[in-house]
Amino acid sequence: MLRNRALFLDQLLKFVDIASGGLLFIALLAIPELRHGTIGANSVPSLVALSLVASLVWPIAFDQLDLYASQRRTSLFRYLLRFTGASVVATTIVAGTAVLAGAPVAPLFAVALGAAQLAVLGTFRTVAYLGLRLLRRTGRNYRNVLVVGSGPLALEARGQLEDHPEWGLRIVGFLDESDSSHVAGIASHEVHKLIDLPDLLRQRVIDEVIVACPRSLLGSLAPVVSVCASAGVPITLLSDIFGDYLPPPRVTKFGSLVALNFATVHHSRAQLVVKRAIDVVVSGSLLLLAAPLIALAAISIKRTSKGPILFRQVRCGLNGHRFEMLKLRTMVVDAEARRADLLSLNEMDGPVFKVRNDPRVTPVGRALRRWSIDELPQLWNVLHGDMSLVGPRPPIPSEVHEYETSDRRRLSMRPGLTCLWQVGGRNSIGFAQWVKLDLQYIDTWSLSEDFKILLKTLPAVIRGTGS
Repeated sequence: MLRNRALFLDQLLKFVDIASGGLLFIALLAIPELRHGTIGANSVPSLVALSLVASLVWPIAFDQLDLYASQRRTSLFRYLLRFTGASVVATTIVAGTAVLAGAPVAPLFAVALGAAQLAVLGTFRTVAYLGLRLLRRTGRNYRNVLVVGSGPLALEARGQLEDHPEWGLRIVGFLDESDSSHVAGIASHEVHKLIDLPDLLRQRVIDEVIVACPRSLLGSLAPVVSVCASAGVPITLLSDIFGDYLPPPRVTKFGSLVALNFATVHHSRAQLVVKRAIDVVVSGSLLLLAAPLIALAAISIKRTSKGPILFRQVRCGLNGHRFEMLKLRTMVVDAEARRADLLSLNEMDGPVFKVRNDPRVTPVGRALRRWSIDELPQLWNVLHGDMSLVGPRPPIPSEVHEYETSDRRRLSMRPGLTCLWQVGGRNSIGFAQWVKLDLQYIDTWSLSEDFKILLKTLPAVIRGTGS
């Protein structure tokens, strides 16, 4: 019965997505400002093609991002974020189709249609999402789950389900090698033997099997997997296969094989695509706007000191890959050779060299550093893909060579022009705190966090704390 309702809801959502696309297309086409002139017989084929794409591309994009799958355990924020990402993709495809088909619509037509679709479907899905959660809290629209294991991890799984009644998941029993509990909090009468699984599937409606057992029990799970696969019951694995040594895995493909990828941090691919798109658009625009300022700085550097205008330095980027970072030269030509003579003046602990009043800095260079103008050429590194607008600052290879193993995790994200350390005081922060801030950024990264850091960067530059 529950599966029939889920199928009905899936079909309803697809119908609404397709119908709304067609209706909104017709409604917006009636607005003179969103079309070019009158619609004649010659423009009908292009409009028909565009209307079909506008109606079908949304459900296809949603399906690719699993937005028709159950969202019981997905937060509303993550749900709407994926929904918005799919909307951007769909709108881009509609805009491209309008150009290729030569449809008599204004350039803003696809954007208007996308915004209208996002508003209508976003509101509909938010209401449906919240309504279903409220319904599950009242004890309806629930699913039965069977937990494999009766130890601490199984008890933790029970706690998670009790803490989230809006998920609508009820535990109907536990499975273990023996029919007795291994931890207080799980009664022995709730525990069944693994060999009883086929009988339980015949006697009870089981919608999902959650594996929450230690790795010592994994060797006994083959029959469980086989039975569930035969019965069509999905399995969720919560096993601590490697204890606390590895982070949560992501399911990937290794050729034709299914694999588990244990990356340090699993960031949303959709958000990373948006982050990269923002990097390209913003860095490209800022390079054009800053071109006169960079040119003026270049003339000042050339007229006041010998040497090249740009300072090129090898830095370590994502996963330690090296790249050539660009800056306007602010020091004398032999600055690198004189570094060893200044080690006693280093104001930073750890494998980092920083001197506030560095004698190697030229007068013009000091002014450029004061306002972070010397870092403007790094916008090219952002545009090229070596860096991002926001991310941990890229270290030099000699610093990385001295890193502790745990410090290397700060290389697990693309380096940036600005970061928490950059807006938090720079030289006043020790290396250990610097790494802590970088890891905090990596572990909690989101597009909104990038936006907040960018907003804090300008005041930091003006105050001089970000220089």
